[in-house]
Amino acid sequence: MGGEPDWLVQPFAHRGLHDSEKGIVENTASAFQAAIDAGYGIELDVRTCGDGTVVVFHDDTLQRLTTGAGPVSDHTASQLKRVSFRASKDRIQTLPEMLEEICGRVPLLIELKTDWKTYGPLEKGVGSSLEHYQGPAAVMSFDPHSMGAMARIAPGIVRGLVAEHFADPHTPEGLSPRQRFMMRHLLSAFIAKPQFVNYDVRALPAMAPWIWRHVLQRPLLTWTVRSPEQAREARRWADAIVFEGFRP
Repeated sequence: MGGEPDWLVQPFAHRGLHDSEKGIVENTASAFQAAIDAGYGIELDVRTCGDGTVVVFHDDTLQRLTTGAGPVSDHTASQLKRVSFRASKDRIQTLPEMLEEICGRVPLLIELKTDWKTYGPLEKGVGSSLEHYQGPAAVMSFDPHSMGAMARIAPGIVRGLVAEHFADPHTPEGLSPRQRFMMRHLLSAFIAKPQFVNYDVRALPAMAPWIWRHVLQRPLLTWTVRSPEQAREARRWADAIVFEGFRP
């Protein structure tokens, strides 16, 4: 598959192997350790907070998972560390802290969460964090311009483009019909210059990811697979799955 790393083709636990009923919350050290113990790769999310630090957190606001409130970008890293999760004793980690704990034990897929307007600080922070990291790790984003920035800032890091059908005009907000068309059909790969694609399982099969996998012969991952039945179907169309809610 074009010389891409073999470790891309394996199951990745979506936001770690989380289980809120057991007090294991997504994107926390406990979820990552559970994935390591089970032998899975880890998919996780990062964004910048108010002081520019890259932190491991999916949402742009705190209230869904934590006792805090407001945008992550309104808080410094030290302030975020004092915020508790509702169902866990974990605390929000910075990306360097997370990498130190993982220490190359399993492969990582790091999704960059952007505001679709600003490029540079997040990508530089991620690139700097990964510069001396010894384990297998790749970056990816829905935002092709973020991956284009990563290609310029840290060209040696494996890059991926996350995509879906983009049928909902409110997710992500502000994208034009033309932008949605380009992203749906992977035409934005000319901007992102990805080595792999991670496509929504609900939108498979589709022509663009089929061409990516079979004509260009590049790795195709699919997200988020939530059952053994869905996993069996997903493997007809993709090389690897990003999963949650069961153990493949």
